[in-house]
Amino acid sequence: MEVSSVQMLYTHLIFCAVQRCRLADDLCRLSIKLTSFSRFGCPIVRISVSDTGVGSKLEEYQYLKYRNNAVLTNQWDGMISLATTSIYDSEIHNLNLNLKESNSAGRLTKLPSTAKNGAKFSGTEVSVSISKSLDDLLAEVTCFLQKMILVKIPKVVMELLAGGNDPLGSQIGSRILAIEGSSAYSPVESIKCLEVGFKDYVRKRYTAFSIGENLKVGTGVANSSGSSQGNSQVVEAVVIISEMSEQFPSSCIREQDMKTEVLYFKDFVPCSNTQSSVDALTSINWKNYGLALRSIADHDGCVMLEWENLPQYFHVKQLVAQNSIADRNLARKAVKCALDDLKENNQGVLLSTRALKICDYAPDLAKTLARLILSSNDLNFQEECCSLLGVQSQEVNMDNVGNCIRDKIVSVIGLNDRNPQKHKDAPSFLFEDDYFQKEDLMDEEYQEDEEAYNSLDL
Repeated sequence: MEVSSVQMLYTHLIFCAVQRCRLADDLCRLSIKLTSFSRFGCPIVRISVSDTGVGSKLEEYQYLKYRNNAVLTNQWDGMISLATTSIYDSEIHNLNLNLKESNSAGRLTKLPSTAKNGAKFSGTEVSVSISKSLDDLLAEVTCFLQKMILVKIPKVVMELLAGGNDPLGSQIGSRILAIEGSSAYSPVESIKCLEVGFKDYVRKRYTAFSIGENLKVGTGVANSSGSSQGNSQVVEAVVIISEMSEQFPSSCIREQDMKTEVLYFKDFVPCSNTQSSVDALTSINWKNYGLALRSIADHDGCVMLEWENLPQYFHVKQLVAQNSIADRNLARKAVKCALDDLKENNQGVLLSTRALKICDYAPDLAKTLARLILSSNDLNFQEECCSLLGVQSQEVNMDNVGNCIRDKIVSVIGLNDRNPQKHKDAPSFLFEDDYFQKEDLMDEEYQEDEEAYNSLDL
C-alpha cells in the first residue's frame, strides 16, 4: 500500500486498530488522540491511535510505501512510532519505522522494551507527527469517525481526544468528543448494525425535513465461495429512501436532496470507492426500479448518484456497501438484493418503469369495470362483485367501486413486479381464485450480458 496523503495514513492506522479489536475476545477501547505543539515555530499535531485489542503484527506497517510528493513531504517525515504487547508478553515492545528508508533492513529500529511487571493486558499505540492545523485535522478525523460509528462495531468503544501542549493549543482546550453508538454491541449480524446505524444517520442529517417516520429500508447480502482454503467474499448493502408529504413546500427541497450519497466500508471502516464498485452501480438496470441514473460523481471521496426525473417528493437518501472491495458482480448482487428487499416490503415503492406505465392505465380501466358492474341488471352479480372487492352495500357507488378496483389493480401490478426468483408461487390476480395456476418463472438475471425476465412481459 502506497501512502500518498495524511488522510490515507491515519485511515490505515485506525483500520488496523479496529481489526485488532475485532480479533480480541473482550470489550475493547479504541482511542484517537490529537495533540498540538510547536516545532521551530511551525504547528505540529501528533496523532496517536491506541487500542486494547490483540498485539500488533509488523506486517501491518512494513508493507507501507512512502510516496514522495510535495504535499506529503511537507506534512510528514515518514516516521511511525509503535508500542505493542500481547496478553502473553512480559514486556511492551517499542519500535520506530522509517518509511522513507529504501533499505528494508534499515527501516525498523527496535527501542528498549518496557517491563509489564507481571500485568496481563494487550494493546497497541501507534503515533505519527503531522505538520497541519489542529482544527483542520480535528474536523477531518471527526467526520471520519462519525461515519465509522454508524456501522456499530461489536464490542468496541471509541473516543476522540484533542488538546494542546502550548499556548496555541490551550486555546482549544482538551476536548473529549463522545463517540456514542459503538459501545458493547452484542455480536449480531453486521447487516443489522448497518441498518440501524444508517437509519439514525439519515434521521439526524435530515431532521429539517421531518422524514424520520417515512424512511424505508432494504438490506441485501451476497457472498461467494473463495479458494480451496475456504476463503470467501461477503458484501452487505443497505438502501434507504424517504417519501415526503406532498404538503412539504417544494421550495425547501435543495438540489443535493435529489441525489444519493453512496458510502463504502471495508471491515467496518470507511474506505474510498473502487472502479469495480462504480461499475457495479452502472451495471444495474435501474429501470427495473423505476429509476434512471443520470451520472455518478465523486465529491471529495464521497460518491453521489444523480437521477433523471426523480419524483419531487421521493428521495433515495443513502446507499451503503460493507466490505465493498469485491468483484463487480458480487457488489452488484448485494445492491440488487437490497433494492428487491425494499421493493417487496413496501407496496408500490420502486416499481419498474414498465409497471409504472401500466399503472397509468389503471384509473381508466377501473372506471370501465365499475360501470360494467353497476350497470348490470343482475343484482346478484353486483353483490358478488362488491363482496369480492370488499365494498359494503351502503358504500356502493361509482367512485368507491372504481377506487377499490384501481387499488387492487395497482396492488397486483406491484406484486407481479417483484423479483421472480424470490416468488415462485402463482402470480396474484384481481380476484383471488385457486383455479388459476401458472408455471414458475425461471430467473435469468445473472446470466452474463442478459437481463432478467420481467413478469410483466406478457
